[in-house]
Amino acid sequence: MSTYISSVKKVFRNKWIKWIVIVSSLILLFLIGLYVSIYLGLFGKVPTVDDISSIKQEQATQLLDKDQTLIGKYYIYDRQPIAYTDLPKHLIDALVATEDSRFYEHDGIDNISLMRVFVKSLILRDKTAGGGSTITLQLAKNLYGRKHYAIFSMLINKFKESIVAKRIESVYSKEEIITLYLNTVPFSDNTYGIESASLKFFNKSVNDISINEAATLVGTLKANTYYNPRVYTERSRNRRNVVLKQMVNYGYLSKDSLDYYSKQEQRLDYRSFNHDLGIAPYFRAEVKKQLESILDTLKTPDGEKYDLYKDGLIVHTTLDFKMQQLAEMAMKEHMSKLQTDFEKSYGNDSPWNKNSKLLESAISKLAKVKYYKEKGWSQTQIKDSLQLKRPIDVFSWRGDTIKNLSTIDSLKHYLKFLNTGMLSIEPTTGAVRAYVGGIDYRYFKYDHISQSERQVGSTFKPFVYTAAIDNNLSPCTYFSLNKVTYTDYDNWTPTNSGSGEEDPYINYTLENALSNSVNTISVKVLEEIGIPKVLEQVKTLGISKTLPNEPSLALGVAEISLKDLTGAYASYLNKGKSVKPYYITKIEDKFGNVIATFEPEISKEEAYSAYTRQVLLEMMKSTVNKGTARRLRSTYGLENEIAGKTGTTQDNKDGWFVGLTPNLVTITWVGNDNHAIGFKSTSLGQGSNSALPIFAKFYQKLNKDTDFNSITKAQFEKPSEQVLSDLDCEPTKRDGFIKRLFKKKNKKKSFH
Repeated sequence: MSTYISSVKKVFRNKWIKWIVIVSSLILLFLIGLYVSIYLGLFGKVPTVDDISSIKQEQATQLLDKDQTLIGKYYIYDRQPIAYTDLPKHLIDALVATEDSRFYEHDGIDNISLMRVFVKSLILRDKTAGGGSTITLQLAKNLYGRKHYAIFSMLINKFKESIVAKRIESVYSKEEIITLYLNTVPFSDNTYGIESASLKFFNKSVNDISINEAATLVGTLKANTYYNPRVYTERSRNRRNVVLKQMVNYGYLSKDSLDYYSKQEQRLDYRSFNHDLGIAPYFRAEVKKQLESILDTLKTPDGEKYDLYKDGLIVHTTLDFKMQQLAEMAMKEHMSKLQTDFEKSYGNDSPWNKNSKLLESAISKLAKVKYYKEKGWSQTQIKDSLQLKRPIDVFSWRGDTIKNLSTIDSLKHYLKFLNTGMLSIEPTTGAVRAYVGGIDYRYFKYDHISQSERQVGSTFKPFVYTAAIDNNLSPCTYFSLNKVTYTDYDNWTPTNSGSGEEDPYINYTLENALSNSVNTISVKVLEEIGIPKVLEQVKTLGISKTLPNEPSLALGVAEISLKDLTGAYASYLNKGKSVKPYYITKIEDKFGNVIATFEPEISKEEAYSAYTRQVLLEMMKSTVNKGTARRLRSTYGLENEIAGKTGTTQDNKDGWFVGLTPNLVTITWVGNDNHAIGFKSTSLGQGSNSALPIFAKFYQKLNKDTDFNSITKAQFEKPSEQVLSDLDCEPTKRDGFIKRLFKKKNKKKSFH
């Protein structure tokens, strides 16, 4: 024994050994002191067991379509929690094999690996020490984040996480820890949680992902930007194969399976839930506005306000995901071609390049110009700033690109684009099934359904005829085509579209006049029944805004929103009752409790008689079968039961089409956002050419999908014998010789 003691003393007489022991002891005391001080909260509060037991994570609000399909989310962090029972076994196996092979054996800390990190961080001062992280330690970091400290930052954070990890293990089972981890871990593209990642990269819920898809997502955890499967396909594939090898190493996958899976291509079905991208962005933006107002009126069980971006609400909407997809496809197919024709028609004489007054007016409305003026900049300084070129993202139907443009160049570029609005609703409820507010939400935020009001042109005429029929004007009443100059309205002379001189001695029935959109007769019908009755009729259809009290009302000079117009037209399919288009059916909290429900807003009274409704439907069927919308049959080959109305405004500024089928009302509008820019010619800008094709292409796609048979194969109700009898007359009648002898071709009179 004395020999052993003597040997020990001899060793410690060596100054190097002595210093190593002293330094090691000091380091150990430092580490113990640091750990205790962190434990006591000297470096900030460490979450307690109670805190950990009541973990509350921010969750994205989910937006669902009428069939529970996810169409979008509102979030700060894109997180969508899921239960352990929904996690496939191969996903859990891939995670454990790659991130923490001894997960089921330790109590949250892998002491050997952690000590290695401490030594590398403290002694070697290696900022990239890494390693040592168990799934539980990573969960602690995911839940509570890290803080920056002046010195020993990595060490302090690691100690904190080790304390939290121990407490997590004392509160939760291994299954619960796996679930919490996968619900909080960050994946590529700013996505939090496995369910959100699975939906984004593979367009499927996590319980449906394959082994390869699971390995791909787990592989991104090492570095979610570096291994982003959308951006770095090959890099992600190689990392996926590493995960598969780890699964083989730890017995979760056979070697034969490895060969099979590792040779498969990396296939994504990417769906972005970015607020500006994805399906129905205009719809999602409008719903968000409504939700913000609705949530202001609701309280949580704790008396707090709901947070749209953090509380994981579930919003059930009326939208039909598949129908929306078809609507957007139809819009893009037509608008891309129409834009080419539009630019070609102007050639080198386009108003966005040649009209200096138009350009100056557009420049003066720019927010940055107003800002510069407020700052006291001179006109020269402002002009110089607007001419400064810089690389910017530019929209094009041929594909987005980056161009070196000045503000003025950019303004000219965007001035030329035609825009659109399209709304489809269920006529009996107003439930919105498809909603296209513009051509591309990223570059054109203005919503042409809910925000825009444009002149509605000839789509207003059915309201005039409705008032006339409902006030006992016979459908077979004949009106002359001849022009009339109204002396009490600045000698205003309404004319009909098209070229050539019309025969003033020809008379049309109301059906023939409406189906061919005859302007001169529409004004005469308005005169016959009086403006007040038409204004009252329109008000009963849910259009409450003040409309022009003048004869041009018959030609659609009134500016009405597409949304209100659609709700009014629904009355022809809903027993004379207008509806208010609506978007949300109910809202649930994250636990599935219903916190708000919404019912359709339907007019309580019929705006006109059943007889009038049937007559107008027959007239609008004629518009499709032999009138201004006949190309639905001849060009697009649609055989559906359709009633409709085209519309074109003065100077070809706006093109409209109203399409009515028994179970769906669809209205499309096309025009330029700048009211000063119209189509070069009526042949290009008329509603039957600019707006109708979107409806036509939309229905062509609906017809190919049997899921929409209830819409595409629906039949209109059979009109009564009285209606058929009253419409049974010759569409035209020519004046007799005596009447022609005394009839003036261009009559002058006052409007009464």
